[in-house]
Amino acid sequence: MKNLIKHIKSRITITKDEVNLIEKHFVYEDVSAQTNLLKAGGTEGYINFLSTGIVKGYQNIDGKLIVQYLVSENEFFTSLDSFMHQTPSVDNFEAITNCKLLKISKPDFDILKQSGDFWTNYVEIVTNEHLNRKLERAKDFQILTAKERYLKFINNSPQMALNVSIENIASFLGMEPQSLSRIRKQITF
Repeated sequence: MKNLIKHIKSRITITKDEVNLIEKHFVYEDVSAQTNLLKAGGTEGYINFLSTGIVKGYQNIDGKLIVQYLVSENEFFTSLDSFMHQTPSVDNFEAITNCKLLKISKPDFDILKQSGDFWTNYVEIVTNEHLNRKLERAKDFQILTAKERYLKFINNSPQMALNVSIENIASFLGMEPQSLSRIRKQITF
């Protein structure tokens, strides 16, 4: 819970009562590697905060798995549309490594929203951070070469580069595993 509270306090000021409220509504869960956290067609019941570990989010498009999210420690993940509207998800989420999650259900999320401006302000900040990362990723696909995208990835996420399979990294970066293998052979550190 310390990681989550630290994450929140780095973005907004909260009182001890608000900390207690957050602690009351988030649930802790240990998850083993290769555990499916959400399957497409299911309804997302939680917003998850990844305290430790790595999670991938992907879609199966015409039989091909497309990795859209690689989530590292101290980040949130969810199938947002499914969570907010309680509709079937198009996303799949799977633990790549053993993970420690803090998660909040839709009813508890709504309670926090009604408990004061602090939660709404925090959610807005985190949502904007995620949106900015998505926009940057889209821009990277437009202006960076595959090699430049990989170099940026390993610079920004060295732990993921070490713990995520080449197939998942390649899919996340929009290339085939063979192309990523060639790029990796060209790079000397």
